[in-house]
Amino acid sequence: MFALSANDYVLTLAGVVLVLGVISFTIGLFTLAFKVSSGEFSEITASSAKIAEKGLTDDVSELVAGISDVLKSITEMTKTKVGVGIFLIFVSFILFVVSYYLVSRIL
Repeated sequence: MFALSANDYVLTLAGVVLVLGVISFTIGLFTLAFKVSSGEFSEITASSAKIAEKGLTDDVSELVAGISDVLKSITEMTKTKVGVGIFLIFVSFILFVVSYYLVSRIL
């Protein structure tokens, strides 16, 4: 078994918290950068616009209302992904502060 002193244990804990913070920051940044502007969203939006245009020319008001609901749900999904990314980055900064606090207590 490893013989760890209290300082070694706290330093190891600070390192683990730091690694978790880096992972959280990376995932949050990836979510903000790539998941928000996904190709699927733009493809669905383009298809919805074409169908809505056709619905307007064919005077189908129910179809246009349905497309409007689809576009609203896409907007909400985008906002949700942005919120998740910002939350992960916020959590990572908290983990960085905790890690710094643990190391500063030792040194």
